[in-house]
Amino acid sequence: VFSTDRIIAMSFPSSGKQSFYRNPIKEVARFLDTKHPDHYKVYNLCSEKGYDPKYFHYRVERIFIDDHNVPALQDMLKFTASVREWMSQDERNIVAIHCKGGKGR
Repeated sequence: VFSTDRIIAMSFPSSGKQSFYRNPIKEVARFLDTKHPDHYKVYNLCSEKGYDPKYFHYRVERIFIDDHNVPALQDMLKFTASVREWMSQDERNIVAIHCKGGKGR
């Protein structure tokens, strides 16, 4: 996990067997709800898989970027505009960004 005051980069919040070696989704949700209640938004940059956004109170945005590929400029502009808008709404707002492994995208 990489973190600044307002940006968290992490691996995919997983369930089932994958939660043994990736972040368990319920633990990620508990952490965000405890440390940043009502002030976080999750960005899923993984095109391969998703999850039920209810875990994060439907504050999830998905940008479809294939693993080991460069994102399209349009996708990066959409992503950065969304992050900028969310962060500017409240100085307490943070973003949690992930792909599959937490470092590639």
